[in-house]
Amino acid sequence: MVFLRSAGLSGKGEERKSVALSGKTLQVYLYLLRRREAVGVREVQRGLRLSSPSVAFHHLEKLRSLGVVEKDQSGQYKAVKNVDVDVLQAFINIGGIILPRMLFYASFFTTFTALYVASNIHGINPYALLIGTLASAVFWYETVKAWMKKPW
Repeated sequence: MVFLRSAGLSGKGEERKSVALSGKTLQVYLYLLRRREAVGVREVQRGLRLSSPSVAFHHLEKLRSLGVVEKDQSGQYKAVKNVDVDVLQAFINIGGIILPRMLFYASFFTTFTALYVASNIHGINPYALLIGTLASAVFWYETVKAWMKKPW
């Protein structure tokens, strides 16, 4: 189940939203997040290969009723910022690209371990190398694990 956390949500409202953001509705929400611009019903239908525009409209309106999507005067839909969905906690949206959060930690430790080895090629401390290598391995493992469980 997917939960939304936002100011003022509690109890039954939160349960209702957890049911709403799953399956195709979650895919529509993720599509809007990646697009980062207002899109129409047919664009969503074609982009996600839904069976008809009415299916896309249904999911867009469901998202709008939950308050995670806004509809402008021209009938275009856009994802609202600052919506916290539990299934997406392991990911970060940068410029419409959704990446695992652990990717940054994995890259950081891998880079600094490589820089340590390169700058101390003649006098490497085995404990420092072990800690850097283990940290890198753990974060890369968590990155791959999050990527394999991605909801789209």
